[in-house]
Amino acid sequence: MDPQTEIELQAAAFRRLQKHLMEDRTDAQNIDLMNLAGFCRNCLSRWYQEAANERGIEMDKTEAREIFYGMTMDEWKANYQTDASPQKQAEFDVAFKENVTDKG
Repeated sequence: MDPQTEIELQAAAFRRLQKHLMEDRTDAQNIDLMNLAGFCRNCLSRWYQEAANERGIEMDKTEAREIFYGMTMDEWKANYQTDASPQKQAEFDVAFKENVTDKG
């Protein structure tokens, strides 16, 4: 497979993942994704931001999240986010440390 086709297929897979998380499975909470898989929508938006920054495109966390989510975080939280139990929050603290904080 030529490199350009590979890039296009990877981009298509990313867009499908984004659609799945943002449209098809809005019920899947970020905290559950992080606790189970070690990443969530916020991680994906951060990786998008990092890729932009590496290419000299200035983008902050808020802008990256709005691009990925298609809305502000306040809108997302009001429409889709539910309260997390103390147990889920404790699991998240561990998952965040293991997958985000320690990864640098």
